[in-house]
Amino acid sequence: MADVFSKSKRSQIMKSVRSSGNKSTELKLIEYFNGHHITGWRRHYNVKGHPDFVFLDKHIAIFVDGCFWHGHDCRNTRPAENAEYWAAKRNRNIEHDKEITALFEARGWTVIRIWECELKKKNIEKLDEKLQALMCES
Repeated sequence: MADVFSKSKRSQIMKSVRSSGNKSTELKLIEYFNGHHITGWRRHYNVKGHPDFVFLDKHIAIFVDGCFWHGHDCRNTRPAENAEYWAAKRNRNIEHDKEITALFEARGWTVIRIWECELKKKNIEKLDEKLQALMCES
C-alpha cells in the first residue's frame, strides 16, 4: 500500500515521534531481579546518560539496549528502505553508548549493558553471566 503522505511529510511526522521508553524490556529485567532476589535497584534515576537501572550503593548502572537501535546484529535485521539513514542512526547510538559508558566508568561506576535478546529464556546463561556480581552480593 502506498503511503498517503509525501516523503517529506512522512519524514516530518516520524521526526516528531518520541520514544515512550523500553518498558517491556525493563519489566522483563525486573522479573529477573525478583526471581533471583536481587534488590537495591532504582529505575529512572535522573543522571546524564539515563541508565535503566542503578544500584547506588554498588555504583552499578545497567542499560538495556534494543538490539536493532544499538547495533547488535543478533537478528540481522536491516531495513532496505532508507538504509543509509538507519545505518547512520545506529552508528550515532553506538557512539553515544560508548560515550555514556566512558562517562560512568570515569566516575568509578561499573556499567552493565544488556542486549534485548539476552532477556529471552534461550539466552538466560548470558544474562546470568552479566549479572553474576549482583546475585552474589544481594
